Amino acid sequence: EAYTRVLMGNIDLSRLVFPPNTAGGVVESFARRALWDVGLNYGHGTGHGIGNFLSVHEWPVGFQSNNVPLAAGMFTSIEPGYYQDGEFGIRIEDVALVVEAQTKKPFLTFEVVSLVPYDRNLIDLSLLSPEQIRYLNAYYETIRARVGPELQRQQLEEAYRWLQRNTEP
Repeated sequence: EAYTRVLMGNIDLSRLVFPPNTAGGVVESFARRALWDVGLNYGHGTGHGIGNFLSVHEWPVGFQSNNVPLAAGMFTSIEPGYYQDGEFGIRIEDVALVVEAQTKKPFLTFEVVSLVPYDRNLIDLSLLSPEQIRYLNAYYETIRARVGPELQRQQLEEAYRWLQRNTEP
């Protein structure tokens, strides 16, 4: 359940459509909502900028109150998590690009560029909304379309078969 709720938060933030000049701190709660719904939380930031000076954690992009507003072209991590003291920890971290959303007026959204499948054995599908399942299926289709041909080009058939199994709808 904990893994699925972290994934739900990751999906909800990743698929969010928001107005230009929105600061990351304003939308950060979307990544926490599925955990908050059952009284859980995590004690770290939800993400950080990537690539400005080639460091791991790049200022000024991110989801904290002192970060700059998100703008098209910025890269950020989206990384909700959950930690049960002395037992286990979960963090799902994707890299996302802020892009223009396909809306009537100019809005923004995220395009996840990590292209790595989530652990299917840990997902409780009964907790996911239909919208979250649609997002997950579309994400898996993107992974298949972008990564699959490269694996085949490199003749990595075992990796290709693994990718196909782990990105089924």
